[in-house]
Amino acid sequence: MGVKTLARLSLTLVLALGLAGCGANGANGGNNGGAASGAAGSGGGTAASAAPEQTSAPKELTKIKVALDWTPNTNHTGLYAARDLGYYEEEGLDVEIVQPGSAGSDTMVTSGEAAFGVGVQENLTLARLQGVPLVSIAAIIQHNTSGFAAPVDRGIKSPKDFENKTYGGWGSPVEAAVMKAIMAPEGGDVNKVKQINIGEADYFTAVKRDIDFAWIFYAWTGIEAELRGEPLDMLYVKDYAPQLDYYTPVLMTSEKEIAERPELVKAFLKATSKGYQYAIDQPEKAAELLSKAVPELDAKLVLASQKWLSPKYKDDAPRWGEQKLEVWKDYADWMYGLKLLEQPLKAEEAFTNEFLPE
Repeated sequence: MGVKTLARLSLTLVLALGLAGCGANGANGGNNGGAASGAAGSGGGTAASAAPEQTSAPKELTKIKVALDWTPNTNHTGLYAARDLGYYEEEGLDVEIVQPGSAGSDTMVTSGEAAFGVGVQENLTLARLQGVPLVSIAAIIQHNTSGFAAPVDRGIKSPKDFENKTYGGWGSPVEAAVMKAIMAPEGGDVNKVKQINIGEADYFTAVKRDIDFAWIFYAWTGIEAELRGEPLDMLYVKDYAPQLDYYTPVLMTSEKEIAERPELVKAFLKATSKGYQYAIDQPEKAAELLSKAVPELDAKLVLASQKWLSPKYKDDAPRWGEQKLEVWKDYADWMYGLKLLEQPLKAEEAFTNEFLPE
């Protein structure tokens, strides 16, 4: 899974979001479930002892959907752990994890088709500035694990080395802006980079065919390169420009869901936090769980990716999911300064830590 895929989708996704019905009903509305315990009335004396022993009725669960941002991978392990280890059920939830299809997780959450979704700070920033009421409720990973990757034989050891090389992406102005942000401090000129659109080609195909480097998530594509025996040089964007250390991916919901079912949001995050903590504490078992849930994935890749990624879910944060105002503000201000956003973002409205467990 490459950054180009998610970001390319965002170009068309934002247009779709503007058409999504913001007033649609929440997914599978109705009962908020929760702790519906069924202790029967405590009648006393002889009548109670004479009556046959009654078992409490099964707890009615609230059905909800969670939309992924792409095909299942180790960014999502905590969700599968929470589902398959019974953490959601403990909170009164029956959670279905679905792939986004052509609509995208942002649109599914906005329309109410899914109560929650996996997204990225970049898309949510754009969406909110178009009046789409999405809110990030947890950072799945604390620091940006994406960056520019090249086979070691291309000699790309620093951003300045992008000069006179060919970059493969999806044709967004954001790509050039990010390259410029990390090249300029080292005396590099982004205008000396040849940029081409590689369409649906993956990293491994493209670097063998017609490009020198691409933008990837190391936790998946970088780990796959290791397993293939194809070493690469990885330049993480956060290491060169602090404003690019944004949250990707995040868990999101709608303002409507927060307003109408706050206890459900809280219950969902309580269980999800336990799922990610399980992946943090037991990466090997978490990898087995994900591979069992999604058997079409390469189990060796899942295991290696999980071992690399698990410590990065929480990293230096006081708790899993915690988000900082300055991370949202710095990225949006940077985009606005480059005129890639039409107006400043009200960053304090784009995310909340309110529903994370203490």
